[in-house]
Amino acid sequence: MIDENLIASLGVSDAEADALLREVLGDKVGAEDSMESLLGEQIGDFTPGNILEGKVIGFAGDDVVVEVGLKSEGLVPREEFQGGPEPKVGDKVQVLLEKIEGDGGLVELSKRKADRLLSWQRIVETTREGDVVEGRVMRKIKGGLLVDIGVPVFLPASQVDVRRPGDIGDYIGRDIRAAVLKIDTERRNIVISRRKLIEEERDAAKKRLMETLKEGQLVTGTVKNIADFGAFIDLGGIDGLLHITDMSWGRINHPSEMLKIDQKVEVKVLNIDREKEKIALGLKQKEASPWEEIEQKYPVGSRVRGKVVNIMSYGAFVRLEDGIEGLVHISEMSWTRRVNHPSELVSAGDEVDVVVLDINKDKQEISLGMKQIEVNPWELVSEKYPPGTIIEGTVRNLANYGAFIEIEPGIDGLLHVSDISWTKKVTHPNEVFKKGDKVQCVVIDVDREKQRVALGLKQLTEDPWLQAIPEHYKPGMVVRGKVTKITNFGVFVELEPDLEGLLHISELADHKVENPMDVVKPEEEVDVKILRVDTEERKIGLSLKRAQWGDTDRGLSEEGGLSGRSGRGPIPTKGGMDEHGAMGTNKIIFGRPPVEDDDEE
Repeated sequence: MIDENLIASLGVSDAEADALLREVLGDKVGAEDSMESLLGEQIGDFTPGNILEGKVIGFAGDDVVVEVGLKSEGLVPREEFQGGPEPKVGDKVQVLLEKIEGDGGLVELSKRKADRLLSWQRIVETTREGDVVEGRVMRKIKGGLLVDIGVPVFLPASQVDVRRPGDIGDYIGRDIRAAVLKIDTERRNIVISRRKLIEEERDAAKKRLMETLKEGQLVTGTVKNIADFGAFIDLGGIDGLLHITDMSWGRINHPSEMLKIDQKVEVKVLNIDREKEKIALGLKQKEASPWEEIEQKYPVGSRVRGKVVNIMSYGAFVRLEDGIEGLVHISEMSWTRRVNHPSELVSAGDEVDVVVLDINKDKQEISLGMKQIEVNPWELVSEKYPPGTIIEGTVRNLANYGAFIEIEPGIDGLLHVSDISWTKKVTHPNEVFKKGDKVQCVVIDVDREKQRVALGLKQLTEDPWLQAIPEHYKPGMVVRGKVTKITNFGVFVELEPDLEGLLHISELADHKVENPMDVVKPEEEVDVKILRVDTEERKIGLSLKRAQWGDTDRGLSEEGGLSGRSGRGPIPTKGGMDEHGAMGTNKIIFGRPPVEDDDEE
């Protein structure tokens, strides 16, 4: 409300007042409403939140004194001028009016906030989504990084790089380029992406590279990643794979032995798959292959010296020179020794003499032998131990099928279970031998190519089935034996040690027998009649019921067939007397000549 009385008491006419206002405020004052509009504009400029143009008029400690046209000056901290020229008295500066009257009666101003607001306005006016901006990473915040591009903007962690880094905090303080993803003018929020910019630039570079790249070309790239199988090289828009096998002609255990991350390396383009956008690179291919003249340098049969570089379960790798390695298979290490693992003979780093056995230039493989350095003892075995030679050896090992007898160090012979006894059925050699036993055998056969010696134990004595058994056990004789085994089809009777006969279930009794245990028991001694002696099948057929018949019309002829009294010869009577009046009780001592009767002497 205007106080008219107060204005009248000043003694100034309206014309004089207008002249004074024009002198101070200019020619804008004229119309009746000019004063009101001018005052409204002036008051509006000094509303908190507006940007004002001020003038540096002095300094107060760490503050800069700025006059903006109000009754009081304002103070701006000197630190808000960092990044620009040092303020001087008389400099014009734009500041943000925060309060018209703050603590101490001074106007509260902020240059930093004014700069940010002006930058925001400038960015909104000049920048669109998709544009490229540059800025410095300020700090790490929840979900990403805060980047200063004139105003703080948000860089999500997922958009920092193509592959998300382990710690995005490593980017703090770095200047980066990024693409604008989103601008939210209402919230004054901008989201940027470094990843998008990198991918766009890489796609463009990849397209150019794929158009110009050729196989056999030498290119320079940067090692971006190292794996067990190789290294990925950034060629500038696309990564190529440098496989571990293409790094060196020699042996390397891991790519990190030759390369490190961010290392610049020159490689050769080996293959380009333009459809799948895959590039195979080579490092060793920059040099000539040592395999080019391998056959002339290491002819088959030549003796060379090398170093053991790696040991596997199947053999040892020997380096002949850088880039040339050969394999000594475990079977080529010793003529006579049974090697379970190559480490029993060699260790990594050992210098060894080897013989070149074979070369496959296409596969870049060399077969080597260690045992070929020495004379093959098997070449002499057939001369030293011809068939029929009696040897004495030690039981070294037992298997289901026989016993291995060490004839001399490194030379084993096999004594098969079927060659242990003429008469005893041996199912496993441990029934007769144990490891370490000394045993005498005869050489049956020598196979030099397969490096095998066949031995026999029973061949040391004459086969009793040829003469001794047929002479001492004849059909019709009644002999005494011991029940050793009972089966559902009959009973095995031991006539003497290592000699058994079969008492079939039908020959146990006159009546039908369902279970042999009803007639005989294990270990029981019984008198049985010999029905037949089969020398070819090596079997003796026995009968219990016929031994019990005695001197009756029923019986067996000497050939073992049924006959009556009108048969070709007398039937042995109960008690075991044969046609010669002798009991069948003479025992055979296998391996010795038969014992002759006194009457025959």
